[in-house]
Amino acid sequence: MAVIRILPDKVANQIAAGEVIERPASIVKELLENSLDAGATKIEIEFKNGGRSLIKIEDNGSGMSREDALLSIERHATSKIKNAGDLDSITSFGFRGEALPSMASICRFLLQTRTENEDHGTEILVNGGKVVHVKECGMPVGTRIAITQLFNSVPARRKFLKTDRTEAAHVIQNSRLYALANPQVSFTLIEDSRTIFQSPVCPTLLERVTEIFGKQIGQQLLPIESEDQGLGLSGLIGKPGVGRSSKHEMITFVNHRPVDNRTIGYALIESYHTLIPKGRYPLAFLFLDIDPAGIDVNVHPAKKEIRFRDEGRVRSFIIRSIMEHLRPKEASMITSSSSVSNKMPSGQSKNIPVVPPSRSSSAEVKSIEKRDKPMRIVEGKSMVKGKDIKSQPIPEILPKSRTPENKSAKSSDRTEKSMESPTVPPNNISEWRHLNSIKGGYSLFETVSGLVVLDHRSAHERVLFERLKVQYETSASATQKLLLSVPFELDPIESVMLADHQSFFGRHGFEIAPFGRNFFRIEGIPSWLEPGKAEDFMREAVNLIRQGRISEAKPDLATNELVRLVLKQTVFEGDEVKPKEAVSLLEQLFACQNPHTSASGRPTYIEISKGELDRRFQKRLSRGQLDVDK
Repeated sequence: MAVIRILPDKVANQIAAGEVIERPASIVKELLENSLDAGATKIEIEFKNGGRSLIKIEDNGSGMSREDALLSIERHATSKIKNAGDLDSITSFGFRGEALPSMASICRFLLQTRTENEDHGTEILVNGGKVVHVKECGMPVGTRIAITQLFNSVPARRKFLKTDRTEAAHVIQNSRLYALANPQVSFTLIEDSRTIFQSPVCPTLLERVTEIFGKQIGQQLLPIESEDQGLGLSGLIGKPGVGRSSKHEMITFVNHRPVDNRTIGYALIESYHTLIPKGRYPLAFLFLDIDPAGIDVNVHPAKKEIRFRDEGRVRSFIIRSIMEHLRPKEASMITSSSSVSNKMPSGQSKNIPVVPPSRSSSAEVKSIEKRDKPMRIVEGKSMVKGKDIKSQPIPEILPKSRTPENKSAKSSDRTEKSMESPTVPPNNISEWRHLNSIKGGYSLFETVSGLVVLDHRSAHERVLFERLKVQYETSASATQKLLLSVPFELDPIESVMLADHQSFFGRHGFEIAPFGRNFFRIEGIPSWLEPGKAEDFMREAVNLIRQGRISEAKPDLATNELVRLVLKQTVFEGDEVKPKEAVSLLEQLFACQNPHTSASGRPTYIEISKGELDRRFQKRLSRGQLDVDK
């Protein structure tokens, strides 16, 4: 057995750095928290090469004396807590005393600081955990920390860093979070000697949100203010009907600390249950104020997560508060939509968006969520967003089970199979006789072996999926130039991801041009996409990139995901189809490589064998049983 020994301080600091310092953005986060705890009203952040070459943060906070500055680079030295009881009432951002010594052990660390009562400042230089010098320096009141040569003592850690653009995006995102949490503080962010974000002191949260995320998002928000027995909720929430394709704009703070908490997230989503479409997420900038004794902020080394002592109470408070603020707005939207509709002259189009009222019955809510727009199938054509996509010849890629050599297969092999599992159909589709089309988007066919129920929507999805997939794999998609380009803005991380995948979207018919920092213009789109839906489509596509489902490294899988996203743009018009249209859809379906399921995995048809029908109607008599009909 190995001998147990106490680790040297340098090794212990580097281990702590592995938990606290994941990437350059983690350093920015820790230093920003120290500046805010010091009472700073002005903070300047500068970094170069994604933080690899330089990270410098300067504030006008209270500063430190020489003795405190030397203690700050020692492990577990902190001014935030004194005893174990203080952990139950933490009101500061930092409290562990591990951040500065951890940083100093993995880089060249320069600390300059001065208090208001001193005539000169103190400068401390540490390189790889070793103190190089401690001396006096000229310095205004506050603290300045400069970090260079990141991970110089642990070069293996540098291999795990992403590209400079990706690391810079995370630094910017972290800085924006703390700027949101503290509108009373002036923030300046400089990348590679270029100012990319500068916000003075903002009297309201809405002004800070507008500066960071743009006026378009600011116009979609409602203020919220609520209190109840030691709990307070404030901030901005999205209006009814305003949703996002991802959770990245559900930004939540607890006691002004940016956190990602499941309890708050689920409460937000549940509050908008009937107000935004299923699969969309609300837009929110929420601040929850709670007694520090009611939360545990010491459950994650980087303080990214917190734990509530009474999650049920917090969850119900958030849901109740949000719904109380949304109901009046929802009712006013319905009333205004109705009045506008009534004033319209007869025959005029009434494309006024109406938000459905809240439903008390869960059955009604489910029926709204599952309601699909009906489908119209035109023989030889597929309807996408009201446009006709002309049928393109699909190569003969039928499975062996439908080749002429298999004609001798007996239908009796399928007689006892389950209704839910689609079986291989007979070779000659013309032998199927169309009986009728029923409401709900289904067609009934009589076959030699029984009855087949065809789902129009699933079949149409499969046909369109394989048609577009073949088109994308054989040649680049044609681009339709827009008369007026569509501008849109993304957050820093999404901007980097879109820039890295521009060639992928170019091959699929999109023409996207950068238009400033985090801004883009859609100048061309594929023929199947409406210009009015281009921005929403691109946002959802970027969200798939962020989830790792679209990647240049896996072009085939990326194309599949993009085509599935195209299917969401499909508009189904009409409920019942004519016999010729149903037969045409059936023929197109069985020309596909995989006709049994839709692109999303749902069955395209089910077969009920004659044996199954006999069993359901109890027509199969057991041996020796008396036939009462005789």
